[in-house]
Amino acid sequence: MAIITLTTDFGEKDHFAGAIKGAIYSELSDVKIVDVSHSVSPFNISEAAYIILNAYSSFPKGTIHIIGIDSELSPENKHIAIKLDGHYFICANNGIMSMICAEIAPEKIVEINIHDKIETSFPVLDVFVKVACHIARGGTLEVIGKVINTIKPIKNLIPFVNDENNQIIGSVIYIDNYGNVITNIKRKFFETIQKTRGYEISARNHKFKTVYNKYSDIINFELEESKRNDEGKGMVVFNSSGYLEIAVYKSNPTTVGSASTLMGLKTMDTVTVNFKPVLTPSQREIVLRQ
Repeated sequence: MAIITLTTDFGEKDHFAGAIKGAIYSELSDVKIVDVSHSVSPFNISEAAYIILNAYSSFPKGTIHIIGIDSELSPENKHIAIKLDGHYFICANNGIMSMICAEIAPEKIVEINIHDKIETSFPVLDVFVKVACHIARGGTLEVIGKVINTIKPIKNLIPFVNDENNQIIGSVIYIDNYGNVITNIKRKFFETIQKTRGYEISARNHKFKTVYNKYSDIINFELEESKRNDEGKGMVVFNSSGYLEIAVYKSNPTTVGSASTLMGLKTMDTVTVNFKPVLTPSQREIVLRQ
């Protein structure tokens, strides 16, 4: 049984997501449809890219992923289908796939060219569904498009490192349901630049000198529970996807607050990591004496 996933910014109120599912079932009654998310912020490319990057690999090989974000066809916003890591992705060529393609090279990319055969004002419903069902039946990409070699990049995908190699300038790419703020700085990238040096992380006027491996690491379990006062504390953690994340322990945007609400952080805001110079043995001795 084929699996088709849906990631869109359509929300739950309108008919769009339901109509897409109905169109798929009308063509393939035995297909399995999985909603990844319909709550992507409208037209937010980096947010959608982060979601699909961290969701797709949990599905079996051969899964077909429809991504309905900023999908209206125009001369500058063509439609593409990509085979990558044994999966298929159908979306607009607007940078949404560049986060995944930066980590894994696509096996094949085609620019979809079946639009002259389909009358549509809703391309996700009419075009993307046709392509997904074609692939689900065993069809090849060349039948529905012409092969291309590159896709549009997404802005601010890779953090900037200064010439002295002592500073990373990253940006916020995603804010999750808890109000946690995810940056584009990955753990491996951070540690490659760090080289065991100390550091300070700055976001607006907030500074952090520790990155935790999990949220509960901020708790001092030696204290009695009534004396810990840990809820609502700001922290930085490498999240389950390996990204540097600014969080508030046990946050809730509607009650205790969150990293986004309490620190005033939003998508595309700058997050800076400054690394301390490595001291010689004599310099360390002077510091210890002070």
